[in-house]
Amino acid sequence: MDVYDFRRPTTLAREHSRVLELAFETFARQWATQLTAKVRVISQVTSEQVLMQTYNEYAASLPPTTAMVLCAIPDHPSKAVIQFPASAGLFWVDSMLGGHGTVPSGERKFTQIEQALIRRLMDDALEGLHYSLGSVLTYQLGIDSIQYNSQFAQAASTTELMIVGTFEIRVGERSCPATVAIPAQLGDANPTATGDDARELIEQQVAHVPVDVAVQLTALPVLPGRILDLAVGDVLKLPHPQHRPFELAINGQRLGEAALGQNGSRLACVVVTTEENPAP
Repeated sequence: MDVYDFRRPTTLAREHSRVLELAFETFARQWATQLTAKVRVISQVTSEQVLMQTYNEYAASLPPTTAMVLCAIPDHPSKAVIQFPASAGLFWVDSMLGGHGTVPSGERKFTQIEQALIRRLMDDALEGLHYSLGSVLTYQLGIDSIQYNSQFAQAASTTELMIVGTFEIRVGERSCPATVAIPAQLGDANPTATGDDARELIEQQVAHVPVDVAVQLTALPVLPGRILDLAVGDVLKLPHPQHRPFELAINGQRLGEAALGQNGSRLACVVVTTEENPAP
């Protein structure tokens, strides 16, 4: 039986997951536009899933040999990761240089020239990531290194929680999977509202809640026996003086007085007095 640590949940709440899904969908569109511009081949990036995993679980889900761009985080020991097959990176580089997108089979490390071009692509990707995630990613990331072994590339401690987004990248007729992993403790990976401005938020919400406003006569207390004996033609004498304005009320709570009027073909009321009703 596994022990569950409530201080380090491994799943995202639905509302938090939706915020991150929208952010990663925006990033996918940005990434596709940037790839198309640099590679000069129509590209499409699709955001498939957002989940929370420990770094150990994330690394275990990757192919043994793959390209992992480790991104340094200021004043933070952990690193963010942009991962994709090295063969896909070679295909992008070949297309950037005017080739036909032919690359050797299998995975290999990038040469210095290839690595420089990949870094340019990843700089654009990081720019799109910052734009899309906003407050979820409050640190300015920078490329640290490119690793090729998912088991030896220690971007974070094995138990550190990571927000992982999975993507499908299609450049021309070639598609491949990719992932982006960010330490969960950065920014508002699990965005929640603080209680510092709770009063202001409640007042803003209450101000937009529709309520029924009633213009009514003074109420007449009636015994149940009289109600049961009512018949057509009976007259109930109301205690409301003829010269007095009507009562203005919300949910039975008196707010003031209003005079009967008309607005075009509709009845209307003109507020003549208001009253302060302090909360009990």
